[in-house]
Amino acid sequence: MEMRYPTKFLWLLMFLDNAPLSYEKSMKEQAIELMQHARLIDGHNDLPLRLRIFYQNKLSRVNLRELNRTHTNLVKLQAGYVGAQFWSVYVLCSAQNKDAVRLTLEQIDVVKRMCNSYEELELVTTSEGIFDSRRIACLIGIEGGHSIDSSLATLRMYYDLGVRYMTLTHSCNTPWSESSSKGIHNFYPSVIGLTAFGQEVVKEMNRLGMMIDLSHTSYSTAKDALNISKAPVIFSHSAAFSVCNHSRNVPDDILQELKKNRGIIMVTFHADVLACGRKAANIYTLADHFDHIKKIAGPESIGIGGDYDGVENFPEGLEDVSKYPALIEELLRRGWSNTELKGVLRENFLRVFREVERVQNTIGLMDVGESEILQEEVQNSCRLDLRNHQPQTARSFGFPSVAQPFSLMLVPVSYLILYYKL
Repeated sequence: MEMRYPTKFLWLLMFLDNAPLSYEKSMKEQAIELMQHARLIDGHNDLPLRLRIFYQNKLSRVNLRELNRTHTNLVKLQAGYVGAQFWSVYVLCSAQNKDAVRLTLEQIDVVKRMCNSYEELELVTTSEGIFDSRRIACLIGIEGGHSIDSSLATLRMYYDLGVRYMTLTHSCNTPWSESSSKGIHNFYPSVIGLTAFGQEVVKEMNRLGMMIDLSHTSYSTAKDALNISKAPVIFSHSAAFSVCNHSRNVPDDILQELKKNRGIIMVTFHADVLACGRKAANIYTLADHFDHIKKIAGPESIGIGGDYDGVENFPEGLEDVSKYPALIEELLRRGWSNTELKGVLRENFLRVFREVERVQNTIGLMDVGESEILQEEVQNSCRLDLRNHQPQTARSFGFPSVAQPFSLMLVPVSYLILYYKL
């Protein structure tokens, strides 16, 4: 017997069949609309390193609107609704005790020239500058405490040049701070956490209004910095240790301390620290880290630090900086509210930056840090110790009063002798 369905029932079946498709579309549209009104502040991008490697920092040789050798170009940033970008100033750990300061200055220079060369970009140094910018706001973060060569004066000069955060370590210990990476470099293996001088670095960063970045730091360094800092701290590109037990990631107890500190972890997109090599990483892998951190530290403790152009492997569906909306779409699908996602995109970071500036205004009138690292703590034969330096007086022929004019008189006499010999 042939069954007949009422016309209204057939329409209902068609609607239900198409419902998942329209639901997917609405999630995507909702994510884009949200990002149009709350453009992303991303905590970490290594394009400046690629500019050095590929073009030796010669910006005249590259068009950043069309660059296709990297995860980042200006068109992709706009497609990803990026409103502000911290550009990483990074020099290799192998430059420690050598020319790290020179290389750091060159990377600051290329960031500033880049941001002043394109109308899409605008160099800013304050939370207000980010808030007011109608372009892609450019900010500078130094990745690795070896860049200051154990000098508070160098730290201050970097701040004057526009640097607004510094990662205390990279993959190497400094004389005053311990890295989370073991066995990559052999610098200062006996350092644990922050030394006395390392604590002075944190205090001086508070006084300056420079954000303290704990990505790449060891458990002990992060713990010490959280105990000392009077301002919120950041992890500019890290993930959750409980989801992937990589040394780069942040354990739950540190996440809880971060919540008390009112700081944020800006979650990285680096596939190797998201999935620990157990499987191919995708958007769901990344979203699991967001969900876990939200559970432990709350949505107000989370931001985004993609680490594009700093590493090679990214989750499927997040291959470059144009793909940020895909993450927001997935978090919406998981039940994150618009208010929570506005926080993740920018409001949480702006709160932290404003609080860092408030602490600066409160303690900035305190005495400038003048501590110096002990000479024996720095294993660098090229470092001069001027504390006991005695100026040397030149002695010529035992007649200091006549030595200089006499030696100067010898010069024309020598030329005369040569002339007549010829």
